[in-house]
Order: sequence, then structure tokens, then C-alpha cells
Amino acid sequence: MRKAKKVEDFEVWPDNWPAVEMFLRCQTQWRTTMSGVCGLDYVALEWLFRLYEVEDQQAVFQDLQIMEAAALKILNKGGK
Repeated sequence: MRKAKKVEDFEVWPDNWPAVEMFLRCQTQWRTTMSGVCGLDYVALEWLFRLYEVEDQQAVFQDLQIMEAAALKILNKGGK
């Protein structure tokens, strides 16, 4: 049995909260292939932006893409 890694607290700057909240809302919206996870479903993301009335969609989207790229490295690391 693998031992669970200890989760450490981290700080989120106030300017980054909209992107963090949206990233968490998208946690079930990943596109996958036989090779692994390939990215977020941007169609679902557009719907979530409207649902949660995100004001600066372009800025939040750019932040999400940075988070998405970092997550992809981690998510696909286990299968290789």
C-alpha cells in the first residue's frame, strides 16, 4: 500500500483567486485520450464562465492555461 503524500498549505494571492476557483470548478472537465490527459474541455469552460459571470474572461483563461499546463505534466507523469 502506498503512503499518501502530506499536503502542505499554500498561499494564493487575491488576484489569482478567480483562476483558482474556476480551475477547481473544472476539475471534472478534462479531455482524455488513450495516451493520457490532453487538456481542459474549453466548451465546458465557456459555459462555466457564463454561469459564474466571470468578468475578465480573457485574463482568467490565460491563468487557467498556465495551471492546465502544470497539471498536465503531473497528470501524465504517472503513466510514463
